[in-house]
Amino acid sequence: MLQKIELKVNINCQKCSTEILKAVTKLRGINEVSVNGEKGTLTVVGDVDPVLVTKKVRKIGKIAQITSVGPPKEKEPEPTKPLPPHCNDCQFVAVSFPPYDSQFCSIL
Repeated sequence: MLQKIELKVNINCQKCSTEILKAVTKLRGINEVSVNGEKGTLTVVGDVDPVLVTKKVRKIGKIAQITSVGPPKEKEPEPTKPLPPHCNDCQFVAVSFPPYDSQFCSIL
């Protein structure tokens, strides 16, 4: 069952963030992992046991507390902007005309 797990973790620097990500991503069943250094949170989405995630974080010497476990929110698809029919770099105009000596000539 897919679930979203949020943990409160002590994240003091970029190295702490990297160590946490390396430790947690070794677990099986994880679809998404994110670390927010400002809020001090680790968010894991996947089919994984929250206790195993907490143990992995604590094993590298960080203090971790489970703040929430629940179903992940479905992301709303971002509206895509239609591409223009052409851009200035790839706009070519084909010009052709039949010359007098009946040989075909074209300019791209």
